[in-house]
Amino acid sequence: MEKSFVVKGNICQTVTSKKLDLHENSFAVCIDGLSVGVFEDLPEEYTHLPLYDYKDALIFPGMVDLHVHAPQYAFRGMCMDLELMDWLNRYTFPEEEKYEDLEYAEKAYGMFVNAFKKGATTRACIFATRHRYATELLMELMEESGLISFVGKVNMDREASKALTEDSADISAYTTFGWINAVNNRFKNTKPILTPRFIPCCTDKLMEELRQIQMAYGIPVQSHLSESKGEIDFVKILRPNNSFYGDSYNEYDLFGKNDDIDTDVKTVMAHCVWSTDKEVELMRKNGVFIAHCPASNMNLTSGIAPIRKYLNAGINIGLGSDIAGGHSESIFRAITDTIQVSKMYFRMVDDSFAPLVFSEAFYLATKGGGAFFGKVGSFEKSYEFDAVVLDDGVLPHPQSLNLAERMERAVYLGLDEKNITAKFVAGRKII
Repeated sequence: MEKSFVVKGNICQTVTSKKLDLHENSFAVCIDGLSVGVFEDLPEEYTHLPLYDYKDALIFPGMVDLHVHAPQYAFRGMCMDLELMDWLNRYTFPEEEKYEDLEYAEKAYGMFVNAFKKGATTRACIFATRHRYATELLMELMEESGLISFVGKVNMDREASKALTEDSADISAYTTFGWINAVNNRFKNTKPILTPRFIPCCTDKLMEELRQIQMAYGIPVQSHLSESKGEIDFVKILRPNNSFYGDSYNEYDLFGKNDDIDTDVKTVMAHCVWSTDKEVELMRKNGVFIAHCPASNMNLTSGIAPIRKYLNAGINIGLGSDIAGGHSESIFRAITDTIQVSKMYFRMVDDSFAPLVFSEAFYLATKGGGAFFGKVGSFEKSYEFDAVVLDDGVLPHPQSLNLAERMERAVYLGLDEKNITAKFVAGRKII
């Protein structure tokens, strides 16, 4: 498929988080899947390329979802009346048990992948379940979709139902080795990511086994961190010798760095609602990414993550839908939720941390989270060309709006769920 072309329309991005970068009736050039830049007038050297002229449509970088649970897609929008630990035991774990059945997995994962392909998300970090073959099936479906993702077979050997808990740390590690060997380098766009569910579900022995796996394969890591007070209290009981939650991952070199061999370990931790100052400093030092999931944190009564504090500290941050703790796969919705909860944090918790503005939240959804995948989330030169084209003509307005107003309105009014015209991932047109 042709990966060199030009798109024309109203190009909207955030090169920095401080302001919108808007280009009305302009051209974005893609050569071999990489962006060359944005031009008001198309340079002569690119006039021979195929042109996608989207007229007055809005063109955004693709959205990045840094944290989503594919097997929970089936019950999104339900079971929202409990806090995290009870919600996991009563609803989430019973649903995930069903993925032992590959027929069910194919049906449910097919719905998940289809929804993500139709939406504005172009890249994602995805939790599957502990089931190896269902996870391989999910990766196959993701590869067919044209989206780019990291997918993780979940590891858990305690504190869950018998059907969902692997019989031992050794078995969990053995199955994970088999899965990685089966999928590593098998797909172009779908890669494995090491996935200890979270500390409550992983014994010390399993964490050490995962450390060895990470060192052997050099693959990235995803998990959960400091999401709820009840979870943190439980971790203190399970890991009394660690000074804070993140230290439980860091002890096993699964927290941004392996100091023993002086190697970076690409890591994303979801939530970080209640991270201590020591935990924040270690995340900054080790380059850990935070996946901010505001809808989930509200739905499960976890709290409000102090994102302004983390930004001020220089932490890497992106956004996550966290299906099904979050009830929508829309990262547009995550952008607006991020702004709104930051306002509540400012007003009700600590007025020294100013609320986020639209440009900052949009940046987190694109270039902020995109950095986990490399040079992603912008139409700047040499960035991978991910784009979503949206026709906001379906959102009539009695006045003439400027491009900044149209961009913000498109996000707040959920245009990604109403009218996506086209979608490109690394220079491939998939819609």
